[in-house]
Amino acid sequence: MPIIRPSQVTDIPQITQIYANHVRHGTGTFEIDPPTEDDMAQRRADVLSRHLPYIVVVEGERILGYAYCNWFKPRPAYRYCAEDSIYLAPESIGKGLGRILLAELIYQAELSGVRKLIAVIGDSNNLGSIRVHQSTGFKHVGTLQSCGWKFERWLDVVMMEKSIGQGDRTRPD
Repeated sequence: MPIIRPSQVTDIPQITQIYANHVRHGTGTFEIDPPTEDDMAQRRADVLSRHLPYIVVVEGERILGYAYCNWFKPRPAYRYCAEDSIYLAPESIGKGLGRILLAELIYQAELSGVRKLIAVIGDSNNLGSIRVHQSTGFKHVGTLQSCGWKFERWLDVVMMEKSIGQGDRTRPD
């Protein structure tokens, strides 16, 4: 049975493989060249240094997927708004793991003080990602048409959002 836990530095090789597959074959990320393990380790360290969650779903020693959030923009006014990222291993897609992983990320983000999560979904035909976000309460707020060029075609970006915790109903602490 899969479990969700905080990521560890020893997870980086598998995380890098999962992400490289999405870079090479998918449109959910607009990266063209897969980052190295060192790049991915630095990205993870950056997220954790901001006291934000970086989690994995595992079965035994096998990482089935990972998710994290990072600040949406660097300016101080955005300090309660984070962008989520979620990636599954190819064999894990369509098994409901994305929904439980994203639900846990939402919970962990709230504990970190995040009030708004933003999904920036590459490719308006990326129905799996759109649906997993809808299933956890994200709402569509817009589409940026033809703003990415990958695999010899223009790709849209779908923007979705979800208020978490107190959202905008109270002043932040």
